[in-house]
Amino acid sequence: MKALMFGWEFPPHILGGLGTASYGLTKGMHKNGDIDITFVIPKPYGDEEKGFANIVGANCVPISWRDVSWEYVENRIGSVMNPQLYFDLRNQIYADFSYLYTNDLGCIEFSGRYPDNLLEEINNYSIVAGVIARTIECDVIHSHDWLTYPAGIHAKKITGKPLVIHVHATDFDRSRGNVNPTVFAIEKDGMENADHIITVSNLTRQTVIEKYGITPEKVTTVHNAVEPLSEELQKLEVNKSKEKVVTFLGRITMQKGPEYFVEAAAKVLKKKHNVRFVMAGSGDMMEKMIKLAADRDIADRFHFTGFLKGRQVYEMLKASDVYIMPSVSEPFGISPLEAMQMGVPSIISKQSGCAEILSNVIKIDYWDIDAMADAIYSIITYPAMYNQLRDEGLKEIDTIQWKKAGAKVIDIYNKVINNQ
Repeated sequence: MKALMFGWEFPPHILGGLGTASYGLTKGMHKNGDIDITFVIPKPYGDEEKGFANIVGANCVPISWRDVSWEYVENRIGSVMNPQLYFDLRNQIYADFSYLYTNDLGCIEFSGRYPDNLLEEINNYSIVAGVIARTIECDVIHSHDWLTYPAGIHAKKITGKPLVIHVHATDFDRSRGNVNPTVFAIEKDGMENADHIITVSNLTRQTVIEKYGITPEKVTTVHNAVEPLSEELQKLEVNKSKEKVVTFLGRITMQKGPEYFVEAAAKVLKKKHNVRFVMAGSGDMMEKMIKLAADRDIADRFHFTGFLKGRQVYEMLKASDVYIMPSVSEPFGISPLEAMQMGVPSIISKQSGCAEILSNVIKIDYWDIDAMADAIYSIITYPAMYNQLRDEGLKEIDTIQWKKAGAKVIDIYNKVINNQ
């Protein structure tokens, strides 16, 4: 079976959970065998892990003819893509795109991020998808999150192959209900054109059914998972603080509920002073949170690390005594699973998708700062509670594997292919 996937992020260059989930699922599917995956991203860097998916960069796909030699192509993009694929793709340019700006290879440049002209990049990505779909054979198309739905729809129209879209989040989650009509329209169009929809939690599945008017039979939940820790991370050592460390790790945006973390921290510090609180991440609410910590007179107990990635994430978790995810609306939330892998007791909001599959965590309502503060205080004060959450969490997390999630996705592929 050949799958053509469209994504927006891929490790080690990630900006959030989307890249981590796309990587884990793809690798898990590969472990099930008998599947050939081409994974398209806007801008690869050449250091992506090889062996389980063929990475294709949209920024290496020509949409305008350029008379260039093999040697020139190899020098320009040989570190990220086989030059032969460039020439194969060049033969499938299907329209006059001279009105678009392209580089010396006839390719569109992509930021590989979430720039101010994001909608323009999404549209350009769908144009590139047309060239790719005409060149690379597939049995099924799979689009990860709303940014890639137009690309998936375009590829489906060209190939006639079934489209599966993967809803990692909706704009209802990101905006606390203040939905962007343009984004909503893209999401709804993707859902209506899809042959099947995968959601990362039952929470998200209900949103898709109720807010977007999709028939329930068309939507299946496949919960996220985690990759087993590498030997290097298993042996990771850090200098632990003599004080207790409580960590929030994620985008500092209204979806993630950072203000509730700060308010709970203020309550804990009234009862126990030898605690440090860490807000690891970046986002549009960071300055507001710095001010809130100062207003609550706890700035000397609060640390803002900025965005962490790769090994830095695990070093931060290893140094922590408690991990907390107080999200207001979290389609899934992989970070608590990563914390549990590192033996860190976790507190998560009941409004998160991972609450559906995790037992050995403390679950609270995101708005209940009293319950949040009590949970933090109990874990850092009572060793028996800390040890139980750590030990049972480690056992539980070993059962939550991407290979199992991958098998469910392959089963969905088989159903949509057979229903053609």
